[in-house]
Amino acid sequence: MLLPVNAEKMKMKKKPFAITLNQDSNLAGFLKVANNAPVLSSDREATLARRFRDNEDVDAARELVVSQLRHVIHVAKGFTGYGLPVADLIQEGNIGLMKAVKNFDPERGIRLVSYAVHWIKAEIYEYVLKNWKMVKVATTKAQRKLFFNLRKSRKSLDAMTETETHDLAAKLDVPVKTVRQMELRMTGTDISFDGNDDSDDEFVTSPSGYLPDMRYNPEELAIASETSSNNNSSLKEAISDLDDRSRNILERRWLSDKKATLHELADEYNVSAERIRQIEKRAMEKMKVQLAA
Repeated sequence: MLLPVNAEKMKMKKKPFAITLNQDSNLAGFLKVANNAPVLSSDREATLARRFRDNEDVDAARELVVSQLRHVIHVAKGFTGYGLPVADLIQEGNIGLMKAVKNFDPERGIRLVSYAVHWIKAEIYEYVLKNWKMVKVATTKAQRKLFFNLRKSRKSLDAMTETETHDLAAKLDVPVKTVRQMELRMTGTDISFDGNDDSDDEFVTSPSGYLPDMRYNPEELAIASETSSNNNSSLKEAISDLDDRSRNILERRWLSDKKATLHELADEYNVSAERIRQIEKRAMEKMKVQLAA
């Protein structure tokens, strides 16, 4: 359930290690781990956070994450009314928790749970908006606020009464028309883009039938091929302009089948892993400027 990876990957990617929940059996095991995890003292929490920040200590990050899993479950339970799998909600919350651990600063004098809850909610919010329906029901910040408040305010799945509509509009300080529009989006059903496969009417064309298939269009294929060729040429030219050390670090970090770690390259060049990261970052910035020119 908890799969460790190299510390340098934790610094480069969004999450330090994977927490995967695929089936109900895995969820049960996850809940057991979360409920049995010890509660960390503030001193222990700060010590672990410094170890991860200063030394890229994956074990320290793991202990921090595991200690906060119960809070992920608590937050995720508040979103179960959307009909989405609870395991998926928890999984998204885990991603937010790991982002919080990665960015947590123990010197600010706050506990990790106070900092992490915002990251956890943000990831779950995003997941709900993307997956509650195939067609997004909320795209702007105001619409997202209305969407979640409308879900919490509805007492049933039935349509809101006129009084409920006006009360919610007044509470959120939005026009009554806006509340009605959002309710229509929420109560509307998704329509298959490819039509109904069971239809006996051979003359009925689904919406997708009106779109041309551009996959084999000669012009599109030629443009894609030329674009790919130009990008590859520009990339090779940008890499060739780097000094030997920077070019070797980038190629082995990103272009090799077996990618080298920061610590492996640090040992080879007899410098720190942080120095390798700085060289890598500077080389990427130089390439970015050249590719944009």
